[in-house]
Amino acid sequence: MVNVLAPETTERAHSPRSAAPAVDGRVRTRRRQAVVAYLFLAPTLLFFAVFLILPLGFALLLSMSRWAGFDLSDIDPVGLENFTGLFADGSTFLAPILTNTLLFALGTVALALAGSVVVATCIDNLRFQGLWRTLYFLPIVTTVVAVGNVWKYMYEPGGLVNGVLNALGLGSVAFLQDPDTALPSVVVVQAWASVGSAILILTAGLKSIPESYHEAAALDGAGPVTVFWKITLPLLRPSLLFVCITQFLTGLQSFALITVMTKGGPGDATDVAALEMYRQAFSYGDWGTASAAAFVLFVVVLAVTLVQLWIFRSKGEDA
Repeated sequence: MVNVLAPETTERAHSPRSAAPAVDGRVRTRRRQAVVAYLFLAPTLLFFAVFLILPLGFALLLSMSRWAGFDLSDIDPVGLENFTGLFADGSTFLAPILTNTLLFALGTVALALAGSVVVATCIDNLRFQGLWRTLYFLPIVTTVVAVGNVWKYMYEPGGLVNGVLNALGLGSVAFLQDPDTALPSVVVVQAWASVGSAILILTAGLKSIPESYHEAAALDGAGPVTVFWKITLPLLRPSLLFVCITQFLTGLQSFALITVMTKGGPGDATDVAALEMYRQAFSYGDWGTASAAAFVLFVVVLAVTLVQLWIFRSKGEDA
């Protein structure tokens, strides 16, 4: 006897009506999991809302307003007037302030990157590598005020640097008093102070390169210089990208070192964006202009970072 009810029973078992409760159960489970996840994330999200989103929104409001501080009822909306004022004729923000900022960052990256690559490569071939890395890292844990003051006295006419120049038969140089040498002098200090962190990152990158690559190149007759340019540097590209971006961001936002060593002088030879924002807000009471300058600097930082990422990715790096 043929069971004619079997196909119907099978269809009912696989019908949407029978699958609906299971789907609803999975949906409810996912919702409960999402609620639990957001509960765990709530403290962090609250922290970012209070200390990042709210200040960012308030800064955006101030960038399109005129405000002298203290009394919130005195905020006067002015639209884009603060932004146009930064680039108006006679404004010093674009030149020399923003120009000094970019030159300072570029100089810091060039010196720190070149120095850290050379030193990291040398350390990788020495004994007691931990000791050398620690010695080069010491400026990082030293306060910026101490570093700035020590180098400031070293740059004095009777300081150590001019003493060495005089011993070599060269004349003294007014490093921080001459507008032509003030900015490069501070760039050297910034690069020296930040090279330690770059060395740590690059030495870690060197350790990640398989030794078999160097051995194969040596067997093929490649010399040390060829191995360095053709193998070490290309494989070190992710670490170089990270160092380049972080050093550039640090240079663009530099404030404390310049404040300690030159206070933006002589004249405006070392005046940078972060220092100008501080002056506009706390010295002149123009919080609107200071906030507008901060957003312009943010756009510059973002653009530079994206360009760096594009350059490295165009060379085959997906970092």
